[in-house]
Amino acid sequence: MKYLTISALLVTAMAIQSVHARAVDIDVHGMTCAFCVDSLKRAFSEMDSISKVEVSLKHKKIHLETDDTQPSIAVIKQTVLDAGFTPTKILVQPNEN
Repeated sequence: MKYLTISALLVTAMAIQSVHARAVDIDVHGMTCAFCVDSLKRAFSEMDSISKVEVSLKHKKIHLETDDTQPSIAVIKQTVLDAGFTPTKILVQPNEN
């Protein structure tokens, strides 16, 4: 029973890692306050394909952990624009696990 539980945990951990298969870093022009950070966090947190959102006012960057192909870069750019900011650079890094 002990080995079955450990095996199940390992399979679950591997499945979670494969779902979140890329990181996206976005440089953003126009962020000036905590409200800016909050509005961007909310916009991206509402997307099902994004598992983690970090917004840095100091560095003017957004870090996303997403599914392998969703959301598309076009959707990410439009989300930043719809929030009232300008994406200046987008870097996509596939997960190496």
